Amino acid sequence: MGHKLIVLGTGNAGALKCYNTCFVLQNKDEYLLVDGGGGNRILSNLADSNIDVTSIHNIFVSHNHLDHIIGIVWVIRKIAQMMWSGDQYEGILNIYSSNETTEGLEILCKVLLNGGFQKYIGDRIRFNQVYDRQELEVAGYDVMFIDIKTKRSEKQFGFKAKLGDTDYLTFLGDRPCSEDVYEIVKDSKWLLHESACLDKDKDKVNPHKKGHCTVKEASEIAEKLNIKNLVLWHTEESDLANRKHTYTKEAKQYFQGNVYVPNDLEVIEL
Repeated sequence: MGHKLIVLGTGNAGALKCYNTCFVLQNKDEYLLVDGGGGNRILSNLADSNIDVTSIHNIFVSHNHLDHIIGIVWVIRKIAQMMWSGDQYEGILNIYSSNETTEGLEILCKVLLNGGFQKYIGDRIRFNQVYDRQELEVAGYDVMFIDIKTKRSEKQFGFKAKLGDTDYLTFLGDRPCSEDVYEIVKDSKWLLHESACLDKDKDKVNPHKKGHCTVKEASEIAEKLNIKNLVLWHTEESDLANRKHTYTKEAKQYFQGNVYVPNDLEVIEL
């Protein structure tokens, strides 16, 4: 079908040995960048993944935490610079996010980008506020945006993208799947879910205090919702060399489907 999940980063907000969690969905020759991590490493990771910034015309930002939004400002800056230089970037850049995240991006761009770049905001660089259960075509995908109903103060959105006649991929930001959205997430072919740490490390990492969950908990949710393929990321980084093995082993104790624990720059065929 030509669908690929290109993993740009897999770490949580404090990660230094791997990049913060963000990724690209590739639909043949179209790309949807989802979140941007916390710095300009997003640009080098795109390059290392053989994705030219000029091919990115659609971005989704789940929420306005530093480790998700700051990299997007770098991408906007790069694209605005190419627009300013002449014919290096063709067409429009559409950025989709909630009202809170849209406001955050607008403020950051106003403060951090010079006037020559800011003139493209609203013209060729467009912020699009999304709403719960809103459906749009984005990068060739039929997408439903989802307010994930986080119990914490910030607003977070995810989405459910149609891959085929009956196949869906669901992304839930960096919060555990809430019972409020179980019916939407249920039966997804792919679920992209945060997993802060192994269950044995929960007293050390304190995932619940930070609004996250363990590998065990994410896997139990996926099993309950009849998920076929579970991607686990947004993790701590204490043992990156063994993370794929240890996280997969724990997940398989509670989840019968396929488990993916990618490293940065891995590509998963959907």
